[in-house]
Order: sequence, then structure tokens, then C-alpha cells
Amino acid sequence: MTFDIPQQPQPEEQRFPRREDPRDALEEALHEIKRVIVGQDAMLERLLVALLAGGHVLLEGVPGLAKTLTVKTLAQVLGGSFKRIQFTPDLVPADLIGTRVYRPDTGRFETELGPVFGNFLLADEINRAPAKVQSALLEVMQEQQVTIGGETHPTPRPFLVLATQNPIESEGTYPLPEAQIDRFLMKVMVDYPTMSEEAAVVDRSLGRVAEPRERLSIADLDRFSEAAQRVLVDREVVQYAVTLADATRRPEKYGLDDVAPYVEFGASPRGPIGLVQAARALALLRGRGYVAVADVRDLAPDVLRHRIVLSYDALTENVSADDVLGRVFAAVDEPPADHLRRPEAAA
Repeated sequence: MTFDIPQQPQPEEQRFPRREDPRDALEEALHEIKRVIVGQDAMLERLLVALLAGGHVLLEGVPGLAKTLTVKTLAQVLGGSFKRIQFTPDLVPADLIGTRVYRPDTGRFETELGPVFGNFLLADEINRAPAKVQSALLEVMQEQQVTIGGETHPTPRPFLVLATQNPIESEGTYPLPEAQIDRFLMKVMVDYPTMSEEAAVVDRSLGRVAEPRERLSIADLDRFSEAAQRVLVDREVVQYAVTLADATRRPEKYGLDDVAPYVEFGASPRGPIGLVQAARALALLRGRGYVAVADVRDLAPDVLRHRIVLSYDALTENVSADDVLGRVFAAVDEPPADHLRRPEAAA
């Protein structure tokens, strides 16, 4: 007679060999996510950038584009906890952050923490909840802690909020105020997949759904986040990011007199700050120890589009923030690549 000997849980060092190269480890995690998610490469890259930079992401796209599945898969691959909140008009802040509950058997109040206490939080259709709920969530995003009954409870690290908006419905919605939407690091527009990608999605749906495996630990992610903070940023790259933001505030200064009537308010200082931080993470993801102009240019639409307040003229003429940014990119000169600081030059 044979007996099955139960397997003892392995230490984290054995389950996840220490990876010294962040690019290899993150690409391995990205490959595992793509076993479940077809296409949406830009969205996946932006999510990893947000994780490394410590920011949050606002997604805008029609239903059915795998936004929920993406966040759930990301949590499984990185070993974090996943929570989802479906925002509705009757939601109250206590449903989000938690509350104090009286226990008759003990005669005492106990704190019950809400669903925001997880590593990956999906705030589905955030614009369907009233302003109080939106403010409660955005306060947690900014402070990464909640105070209930005089006690402060920090959220787990990492803490990534992925909020979604549906662009095709406006009834029963409460649009996010500009001051609150500015706290998102990026706003990513999620488009339909290509025909070949959609065919692959349909084909996969006919078989067994792939189960993603855990490829990274939270400790690995913390190390990579610290590594992203050590990525070199040349002064000219910083100046380029600041100039892009300034061009959205004072278009006339850059010869964009025809763009000025479409912009009510330009990007806030959070724009270039978030842009440089995100570019650092993207450079690490691409295997470089310094930020290139291409990193800033690639992320600029996602970091700046939701920070531009369009005028009534832009709305009536169907001019979008991306249209404004396209003109800004064409008007602002990029710093020459050969002047950027390389790691060996810094040494």
C-alpha cells in the first residue's frame, strides 16, 4: 500500500528564484499574462509601468475588452490579491473602505475593512457612483491608507487601482471632477482587437481556459520598483517633459495659436512629474538604465490626455485631447539623442 505524502509549502526563495535582471523577470510575467489575454499589448505594458511607478490607471473602453480579466490575471501572475467593486449609484463610502460594526455578543465595536484592502482593485464603471464614493476611493489612492474610528489602516503594497469608464453611456453617471481625475497616473484608451486577435479570442473560448501561474512575488515587484527609481534621467529629458506640459497651457508660446481656443486649462504639474516617473519604469521594462526620449514620447498621450480640460469650442467641433497633443508633439522639439546621459557616462 502506498501513501501520498503531502507536499510542504516551499519557501519563497525556492518558488521564485531571485532574478537580478528586471527585464527578464517582467517579460516572463508578461508572457504568462498573454497566455490568457490576447492582444491589448499597450494596456498590459501600461499596467506594468503603473505598478513599477506606483501610480493608478483609468481605462476607457466599451464593455467586453477583457479589462476585468486582465487585472485578475495580473494579480494571479504576481501573487497579489484581487478585489472588484461594481460601482452603482446606491454605493456609499462604507461599502468601499469599511466601517465600524457593533457586536451585541461582546458589546464592542469592531472594524470591518472594505474591499479596497487588496493589491489589485478594479473599480468597474467608476463614474456610476456619486461624488462621495469617488472621493473616498481617490483619497485612498492618494494616501494609501484609510482612517476608520480613529484608527489608521494602511493598504497592502503594491496597491494598484484600475478604474474603468464606459464612453458610450451617459445616463446615470457622475463624471469625475478634473481635480480628482488628475490623480490617476495614466488614462489608457482601450480599443477593439484586430481581426486576427479577435479570431484567436474566439478560438480560445472553444477550448479550456488557460490557468495563469504565479511568476513573480510581491518582494520581486518591490525590488523592481526600487530599481526603477534608480534609472537615470537626463536634464534635457526632464526639460522635454516639462515643455510638453507647458505647451498645453500656453499654446501661443509654441506657435499653436489655432490650438489655443480648444484648451481651457492645460496639464497640471502632476503631468510632467508622472511622465518622468512612468518613463523611468518603461525604460527599466525595456532593459535600459536611462530614460530615452522615446520613453517619454510613447507615454505622453496616456499621462497627459486626462489632464487637459477642453473648451466648449473643442466639444462643439469634436476636437479631442489626443488631437491637441498631436499638435503639441509636432511643435515641441525633441532633445538630440546623442546628448542623453548613458550609464557609462554617469560612471
